[in-house]
Amino acid sequence: MSKKGQARVDKHFPLQFNYIPYPLWRKYVPSPLRPIADQVYRRFYPVDTDRIPPQDLATLADYLRRWALLQPDEIAQLEQARPQIADPQRMTATPFDGKIRLPAPWEPLRAVIINFPILYPPLWEQYRQLIAAISQVADVEITIPAIGWAQGIAHYLEQRNQGQIDLERVSFLPVPTDDIWVRDHGPFIGYDREGSRQVIKATYATHPRYPQARDNAMAANYAAFQGLGLREIPLNTEGGNFLTDGEGTLIMTRHIFESNPGLDRAGLERLLHDYFDFEKLIITPRVRFESTGHVDLSVKLIDRRRILISAPTTLTTRRELTETIALFKGEQNARGESYQVELLPTEPLYYNWFFYPIRRSYTNALTVNGRILMPTYGVSDDVIALATYRRFAPEFEIVPIDCEIGANGGGAVHCITKEVPAAYRL
Repeated sequence: MSKKGQARVDKHFPLQFNYIPYPLWRKYVPSPLRPIADQVYRRFYPVDTDRIPPQDLATLADYLRRWALLQPDEIAQLEQARPQIADPQRMTATPFDGKIRLPAPWEPLRAVIINFPILYPPLWEQYRQLIAAISQVADVEITIPAIGWAQGIAHYLEQRNQGQIDLERVSFLPVPTDDIWVRDHGPFIGYDREGSRQVIKATYATHPRYPQARDNAMAANYAAFQGLGLREIPLNTEGGNFLTDGEGTLIMTRHIFESNPGLDRAGLERLLHDYFDFEKLIITPRVRFESTGHVDLSVKLIDRRRILISAPTTLTTRRELTETIALFKGEQNARGESYQVELLPTEPLYYNWFFYPIRRSYTNALTVNGRILMPTYGVSDDVIALATYRRFAPEFEIVPIDCEIGANGGGAVHCITKEVPAAYRL
């Protein structure tokens, strides 16, 4: 096994048996099979540790030891860690009744939010790389379900730092969630007409087989924690299906209509215009055999004119991606400018454990203060994707992030991050 949690199979083989970053133990299992299932789950997951936080350093040390996250001599120094834990400014969010302009990904960021994967120890190294790449250019706000986790995560980052992480820019927020996909359930943070930051919260109800009440509450809790204004839009959507150039254009896939039955395009645009300051909505196809339906798995904006799209080179994506490419080659942004389109490699689909279709997308990248954090998957196309980004976006530093294990959850860098824009400069 080359990586913890990954099976010894060809990375393009259509059937694989890799680690699954989902809380499978919370899925319904018939009562007679539950005891067996629980034993299996506890071999691979720290079951329910997001709901039963460590009460002392000994419990935290046992967790780090059980999941081989640190060596015994490193764990012995656990009490030396000094995490920065943010204090809430307010207990409730301030009501807000206006609309916001969502900034473009390339506008200045104050911070990036991530939900740390305490339920999935094999993902800690991926998150270390992510935190290192972000912390050199922006703050990192790590949400945790309870303060007791901050000491262990901070100590892990210190021991695995290698001089890459600016620990002064890393803080912990006790904002509980059900899972790691903060892109989808996190706050839409933008600017009102006075330039103040405000939060729009959508309804997050995408996985009925898993608990998601805490995920759905996360945006409101974050707004309250940071003292930001809050307004709730009556729309079922996820942040992964929301792209903007910050200058009047929004981009989504047709999945938005699947999430909101009975809502047609005219009704969608009326609703969005009540909450977001934009001029033009572009609707793309959604890729088949992929559970999220999100636009960030097929499209990446470099600026308001340059756009990267996954190439239609695989049988299961050819029709939809060909249509997407044709759409943008014939489309204009809200300013009336034509798009310049470049293609990224598209990896073959594989099924994980027979049931989970996995797509590895190079468009699922994060732009943060002069950098683009691009996912890699341990395949030969990583080199082509890196070269494409560097050629097409030469003004950005391209930083690879190993997402080989995390991709089995259905997303990569963009899916596990959420931007906090900088204070507005008039």
